[in-house]
Amino acid sequence: MNATQDLSFIALISNAHLIVQLIMALLLGVSLVSWTYIFKKMFDVRAARRLTIDFEKTFWAGGNLHALYQNASSNRASNGALARIFEAGMGEFIKGKQAGAASPQTLDMGAILDGARRAMRAAYQREMDALESHLAFLASVGSVSPYIGLLGTVWGIMNAFRGLANVQQATLSAVAPGIAEALIATAIGLFAAIPAVVAYNRFTHDVDRLAIRFESFVEEFSNILQRQSR
Repeated sequence: MNATQDLSFIALISNAHLIVQLIMALLLGVSLVSWTYIFKKMFDVRAARRLTIDFEKTFWAGGNLHALYQNASSNRASNGALARIFEAGMGEFIKGKQAGAASPQTLDMGAILDGARRAMRAAYQREMDALESHLAFLASVGSVSPYIGLLGTVWGIMNAFRGLANVQQATLSAVAPGIAEALIATAIGLFAAIPAVVAYNRFTHDVDRLAIRFESFVEEFSNILQRQSR
């Protein structure tokens, strides 16, 4: 390497050691997947929040629960998470009452209410699993990418200093290109990590708020079913 060597970003990457290039390629691939999940999760969380608000407005408007259940069942594909939780609980409640009506002597409203609550909790867990999907990947990218980039930097610097063995006079201009190549790996690692960390924190906050709304609805709807069973 000499002082007239091209130090542009593309030239530094193309001239980097093979191991450093592989690390850069890995980080760029991880960053691409991370950004894909970030945009997908952003749209998913926004849609979940909007559909939750819409269903809450409809539910608390005071309409007939059976009509609301029929509507939720017929439009399940386009419903939000909260509507599916309601559908699971209301459906189990209706099935329990129908079974109890067939044999009134064995009717146990407590068991029916417990069944409805369990159905809603199961639906709640399914919805939370869907909302939390890919968050672990973003957390891993945010925590691991800087270290992977640092590995590339250390390897590149080691290779640059090993190259000085073939140079009679060690100067900054001789070692600078190799060090610059190596530092790009750290920069790419940070480029992958920073958006992933920011997105993870934001989405975790949004999902937690939705979880609180879902849990509150389960408790409130359980109280409504209990009142109706008396």
